[in-house]
Amino acid sequence: MTITTPIRPDLTFDQIQVFLHAEARALDDRDWDTWLSFYHKDCPFWMPAWDDEDRLTEDPANEMSLMYYPNKQGIEDRVFRIKTDRSSATSLPEPRTNHNLSNIEVMAREGTTIRLRFNWLTLSYRYGKTDQHWGTSFYTIDTTEGQPLITAKKVVLKNDRIHHVIDVYHI
Repeated sequence: MTITTPIRPDLTFDQIQVFLHAEARALDDRDWDTWLSFYHKDCPFWMPAWDDEDRLTEDPANEMSLMYYPNKQGIEDRVFRIKTDRSSATSLPEPRTNHNLSNIEVMAREGTTIRLRFNWLTLSYRYGKTDQHWGTSFYTIDTTEGQPLITAKKVVLKNDRIHHVIDVYHI
């Protein structure tokens, strides 16, 4: 695939990779405050569900989603619940995770906005058992403020037949 949009000098492909790997590392390190700093205040975080026809749902307001936060406040609330053990979905002890990213693609550049697509595999270990989750993520990032910020995040979980609750650190 040829990327027709020129690479802007203010955020190179290498810098995009560093940004994505740093976000993944914050999850692996359970550095929740750093992880939250990657998100714009208006960033929706959405993981659609697969419907009965093996198609992804398209409307988080009216169809089933595996995860949906309309903005950063929802993500912050989830992190608060993880940090304070105030959620029945919180896994205690928290699993150890290892995020692996691949096939990073710049899909478009428009002014200070960059749309990305990449694949990921997350291994998690808890109670002597290793689980794996994989899928494709679609990010929109904005570089207006200097530090890139995620302004939209869509995560497609490819192995959605799972035997436990999935959380933000699994993806």
